[in-house]
Amino acid sequence: MTNQQLQLFVKIADTGSFTKAGQELNLTQPAVSRAMSSLETEMGVKLLIRDRRNGILLTDVGKRILVLFRDILQSFEKVDQEIAREKGLDVGTVRVGAFPVASSYFLPKIMSVITEKYPQLEFELHEGTIDEIKDWLDKRVVDVGLIIPPDGDLDTIPLFREKMYAVIREGHPLQDCSVIAVKDLSHDSMIMCRSGYESPIVDLYRRADTKLQARFVVRNVNTALNMVQEGLGTAILSQLSLWALPPNVLVRELEPEAFRDIRLAVPSRSDTSIAVNLFIETALKLFGGDQGGGNI
Repeated sequence: MTNQQLQLFVKIADTGSFTKAGQELNLTQPAVSRAMSSLETEMGVKLLIRDRRNGILLTDVGKRILVLFRDILQSFEKVDQEIAREKGLDVGTVRVGAFPVASSYFLPKIMSVITEKYPQLEFELHEGTIDEIKDWLDKRVVDVGLIIPPDGDLDTIPLFREKMYAVIREGHPLQDCSVIAVKDLSHDSMIMCRSGYESPIVDLYRRADTKLQARFVVRNVNTALNMVQEGLGTAILSQLSLWALPPNVLVRELEPEAFRDIRLAVPSRSDTSIAVNLFIETALKLFGGDQGGGNI
């Protein structure tokens, strides 16, 4: 079992294609097939299934071994980073998972600061939902993620607390209020956004001792904002989502106040690489002392 075979198997799993995996690793199609056949023979189990309709599929044991192979490759990378650090170099790849709002707000600044000092470090970015990021962390697809609690079995570090606001359309009966009591929204049709909003909103209504009328559930913040614009309901969204509002959409403070916590997450804090630790340290220096809550 070679390092190249491990890399190849992971690439095939990621791309779903022998051809694409070979192209990324500069291997011909026959070389890819031979390497995978040799790996399966050596291990004595079937790892991959070729399906005409769905392409390359992993067997059940292949899915379990994929997680272990990712761990092994990350261990190899840690060795390379230690050797490079001893030589006065900083190399490696940081695989980051983030939901769209966090990706656009935090990652450009973090990467800019790191690459200015360590230009040889590389970043691999994965955007997805909160649940997808947690799954990627569990499966070692990414090294570090930006998530919203609950944390599950992940090791997390608080990064940023952002304030949440009521988002209403012009003409709403409460538009002249600078602060809207949550209990006064109990009869509004609520537009719920899945991107880590469910828990803090449910908790907010619980604290206000009032009923949540969730009529629509969407995944995208812009969809929620446009639905508010069309008069389909009211939303409660966080400050990082509200920098660019559609016309006729208003933002008001809430009573009681509500916040959403964004955290850095890794599978194991004691097992992170030098490059990932650098990412975490840089993120905390840039944003760790920043508590949201300023005016929109």
